[in-house]
Amino acid sequence: MANNVFDLAELRKLIDEQAAVPPRPPQEKTPAQHEALTFPPVTLAGDAELARVVPTVPLVADAIRLATWTGERPVSPDGLLPEADRAAAVAALGLAPSRLRLVWIVAVNTGLLRIARGRASRGPLPARLTVEATLEFWDGVVMDVLDRADEGLTGSTVVDGHLAEMLATIYSVRSGVAIANLARGILQSHEVACAPGDAEMRRLAAALPAELLEALSLLSYCGLVEQTSAGRTALTPLGVWAIRRDLLREGHDAPTAAEVEVFADLSAAELVEALVKGSATQSAVAGWLERRPPEEAARELIAIAAEGDAGRRGAVGAVLEELGPEAEAPMREALALPLMRRYAASWLHIRDLQAPPLSPEDHTWIAVDSLAALMHMSGPVAGRLDTPEPGEDLVKLITAMPAVGHPDTVAVLDMLAGAHDDQAVVKAARKAAMKARSLAHTKMD
Repeated sequence: MANNVFDLAELRKLIDEQAAVPPRPPQEKTPAQHEALTFPPVTLAGDAELARVVPTVPLVADAIRLATWTGERPVSPDGLLPEADRAAAVAALGLAPSRLRLVWIVAVNTGLLRIARGRASRGPLPARLTVEATLEFWDGVVMDVLDRADEGLTGSTVVDGHLAEMLATIYSVRSGVAIANLARGILQSHEVACAPGDAEMRRLAAALPAELLEALSLLSYCGLVEQTSAGRTALTPLGVWAIRRDLLREGHDAPTAAEVEVFADLSAAELVEALVKGSATQSAVAGWLERRPPEEAARELIAIAAEGDAGRRGAVGAVLEELGPEAEAPMREALALPLMRRYAASWLHIRDLQAPPLSPEDHTWIAVDSLAALMHMSGPVAGRLDTPEPGEDLVKLITAMPAVGHPDTVAVLDMLAGAHDDQAVVKAARKAAMKARSLAHTKMD
């Protein structure tokens, strides 16, 4: 899925709108393509139940039949069946000619067949597999399918180019997604990613419905999607298992319901500690907030941040980000707290609520605090901090850091000087650190 281009901002919006995850503020910056997404928790079928279904997936069943039919025979220089054998296999097994290549690749890559010295023969895969081995086999099948998107898996260039987005969207909405909504999402993402002209968009809009139906038919054959009784497209239980595995492999936060439930009854202090240590991800935040009135949750979190270090303020900020105007009262009270007043004012401004203005020095203080938080935190929540962008603006920001009086200024500047790969940033950080130390000594004197 990593090779598919898709618009993470649109996908995040879809997840927020259609799944039980508290919405993020619309003013949030557009995430970079490598940013980890948080998906709604899912309930997985049992491993044994899933393993029993794997051999019944049409693609898997055909790969097994093709391996048996092949026996031992010569292959072409590129490791495929010769043309005459392809025609014979299609006729003997009743396979769709357009799907034979995929079936063959799956049979070879999963070990049902072995290619050696120009010949195909029975592969190393045992005839009987354990439950765990069966699911690993299934994971390999799905990886083979998804990897073919770069080579024309579905027959639609547009669908192949946005296959990852489409499957992730279906994964995020367990009740299924209407085909018209899938088509609309693909067109929107394609327009953002590729900027085609009006004529090209009209052509795609006319062709996509039929291409999408054909693609969904193939994904159904592959055991990934099914039609619900309401006529929507949903992932099969095996599809949920496999797409979740792929999302995790790509670094996304895709928890199970059981994993999220563990954090739901923690105290605010315990949740913040888990976020700082990286044992809890952003998905745990949604479940935790669902169990508490917004005002109560905000007050508990603010109390922790007001007395804690930058790491705890960063973790608290990631949670407060998920709350809407219903938490206004405690956030307004936080304006009186020295270490929280800037965050509270920013939170209110973002939600178009009346708040005192923030000075340039305040913004610099927040930037120092966010960078300091990175030194305390690990795990996905660190990626949600609003840290400054690299480049000339960062050099300018570094120059202003010594004057804002943040207790971690020197540590942050030392971190930038020692870890940044931009020599201009390194030089500015070293100079600013010397100035910050000098100011600190002056205040002590």
